Amino acid sequence: MLSAMPRAFLFTGQGSQFAGMGQELAERHPAARATFDEADAVLGESISDLCFAGPDADLALTVNTQPCTLTVAIAAYRALGQTPDLAAGHSLGEYAAHVAAGTLTFADAIRLVRARAEAMQDAVPVGTGAMVALRKTPLAEVEALVAQVGGGVCEIANYNEPEQIVVSGAAAAMDRLVELAPPKRALKLNVSVPFHCSLLADAAAEFATTLDAITMSDPAFPVWCNVDAAPVTTAEAARDALKRQFAGSVRWLQTIEGMLTAGVREFVECGPKPTLVNMVKRIALARGVDGVETFAATTPDEIAALASR
Repeated sequence: MLSAMPRAFLFTGQGSQFAGMGQELAERHPAARATFDEADAVLGESISDLCFAGPDADLALTVNTQPCTLTVAIAAYRALGQTPDLAAGHSLGEYAAHVAAGTLTFADAIRLVRARAEAMQDAVPVGTGAMVALRKTPLAEVEALVAQVGGGVCEIANYNEPEQIVVSGAAAAMDRLVELAPPKRALKLNVSVPFHCSLLADAAAEFATTLDAITMSDPAFPVWCNVDAAPVTTAEAARDALKRQFAGSVRWLQTIEGMLTAGVREFVECGPKPTLVNMVKRIALARGVDGVETFAATTPDEIAALASR
């Protein structure tokens, strides 16, 4: 078993998908196989085939990526069969965290993320929005660059790490941001939606009515929400946070810093790939926090190693 110190489970977001994800989990863990079967039944299509075989082009479509990634994350969580003291998920992953906490049923969550993806894709015509990742660039520098862009929406979407920030907004504003940034620091992302910015505000208001129609329960353990980088402990707080998350910034850096301050030193990631625990390592290093342990629960062998601790 894991040690008695507080454990946080993290749930991967969009961008970690790949053809073949979850297949080995389904083959070796009945709980994972049942999760894929349930996803197929709820959506009336083969989410499992899409995860296991792709093609990558279809898997990369937002309307597919979100339910597929959620399914893999919950399949891994159920295969592990352990309960954290607290949890968080990156963007889409926040829905998986709430499934783990019992705030949402898996069936409701997978319907919600499909509806969320459709609303996001429909909100902004393809080609009119974009996103840019700024690497090896401190937050203050990113904020100064954003302020210089002028004209068109240009907003920080993801606070991922101390020197990895993602900006979202109008395509022309993103092009200007790349021009202003120091050489080799700005990377325009291959996305069809400018996630987590005010261009999605109208769609967020519509999606809020979808969330209002869903029954939610108080989470069994605190789930740290993206928009406030703070724990939610009630159904209504969770609902409100998910509403605001749609077009709000993902404060992942601040979330992990908050957990570290609260004494969390063990982090376990459930999802297709261990991307978030690598962020945790870099955040802890940048903040001078020692004794942090990170674990991936993304393959059967990783899950077996965790189960034997």
